[in-house]
Amino acid sequence: MTRYVRFARNGQGVWGLLEGSTVRTLSAAPYLAHEPTGETVSLESVTLLAPAEPPKIFAVGLNYRSHLGNRPAPTVPEIFYKPITALQNPEAPIVIPPNASDVHYEGELVLVIGRTGRRIPEPEAPSYIFGVTCGNDVSEREWQRGAAKDLQWWRAKGCDTFGPCGPCLVRGAAYGNLKLSTRLNGETVQEQTTADLLFDAAAIVSFISQNVTLQPGDLIFTGTPGSTRRMKPGDVVEVEIQDIGVLRNPVEAG
Repeated sequence: MTRYVRFARNGQGVWGLLEGSTVRTLSAAPYLAHEPTGETVSLESVTLLAPAEPPKIFAVGLNYRSHLGNRPAPTVPEIFYKPITALQNPEAPIVIPPNASDVHYEGELVLVIGRTGRRIPEPEAPSYIFGVTCGNDVSEREWQRGAAKDLQWWRAKGCDTFGPCGPCLVRGAAYGNLKLSTRLNGETVQEQTTADLLFDAAAIVSFISQNVTLQPGDLIFTGTPGSTRRMKPGDVVEVEIQDIGVLRNPVEAG
């Protein structure tokens, strides 16, 4: 497996190849044409950013049977968008808006697209997936399905900071069967493997591409398992995925 990180420097994001605790910087994102710059920095000396510069962010709803409750299983992937401004960095806060009342975590595997594709046959879809990372599809349940439900999930899933990703982008992971765990203040609140996805990575990529062109850097949140809980300011939520790492974010009032 190969690991890449993105870190902050002078207000910009810099990509690097992670080897142990050493980051070898790259001229561009690893899913684009790039070359080593010859520079190295220590991992502990940098502030990590979300390992993505996505043109688009997709997400999948109701993609684990354990998350369905009394709802029927979908017959096709239930796709929605998250805005680019929802993206948040590792260790940076998830900010609860003043008018939000029921904000939940959703630990998820996130796919990172590596090349442009349209109408991709499902057997070919894995070749369009550059790698994977951890994600948290933060969701406001009252706006999603409560008394104040909106017609669309534009704010229920799309508020600023409602899409943390990281800590690294991993290429070569066996993402079809990885253990996924979410912890709230140290307590394990979600635990399942990605083998239990109702629609696997290839099916999701193929389905989206039938109508929307996928581009390098696009992110796809693949769905969350089990039940979720409300978060409050002062909480810390961690999403850990086998072979990828731990995405940690504190929760703050906005």
